[in-house]
Amino acid sequence: MTGTSGQELAWLLSGLVERVPHTRSALLLSSDGLPRAAHGLADDDADYLAAIASGLFSLTRSAGQMFNGGCGVRQVVAELDETLLFVTAAGEGGVLAVLAGRQADVGVLGYEMSQMVKSVRPYLATPARSGAPSPVLS
Repeated sequence: MTGTSGQELAWLLSGLVERVPHTRSALLLSSDGLPRAAHGLADDDADYLAAIASGLFSLTRSAGQMFNGGCGVRQVVAELDETLLFVTAAGEGGVLAVLAGRQADVGVLGYEMSQMVKSVRPYLATPARSGAPSPVLS
């Protein structure tokens, strides 16, 4: 169902953030880096995180293809000094990025993310953007 509004998706993201202690924000984006819905992020921060998450997702997919790990990405976790960044597939063409404090329980957060994605996968899918129209040959 691609008609799901950003507000409805933001509500799902806020539930995820509220369920897991020390979770700060969540972002749903298209695999090519366009934000669809966010909770806990200003618009500029959502754009910036979308670019980062899309890049991590793409790099990980390429690494899997190169080193016979397959082309599907389950989850990428970046452990920073004060923050954990999780990036996971969320439906066809969709990516879920979550920021949490270092105190967050990684197992619980990963589980909650996967459960959310499984239960609402049809709503999280992001259709591919259509390319530029083909030039007309005369």
